[in-house]
Amino acid sequence: MSGPYRPLYEFLNSRFADHVVLTFGQIEDLLGFTLPPVARAESDWWTAPEHVGDPQQQAWVLAKRSAVPNLRAMTVMFDRV
Repeated sequence: MSGPYRPLYEFLNSRFADHVVLTFGQIEDLLGFTLPPVARAESDWWTAPEHVGDPQQQAWVLAKRSAVPNLRAMTVMFDRV
């Protein structure tokens, strides 16, 4: 995987836990940039099938994870699939 979301992929791919919960801030620290506003406002950015080819979703799909956002808590749980 290449591109701006590679650090997230590498982090998730190297974790042994079946469930990894990260805050938006932790994800931004890994990436080195701020998530787009849509990531904080719409669950679809994390989960919608039409975004599967998008770079952000490739980060967890290639790490064999699904994303379950909690927008109110500003966290995402990445579950092993």
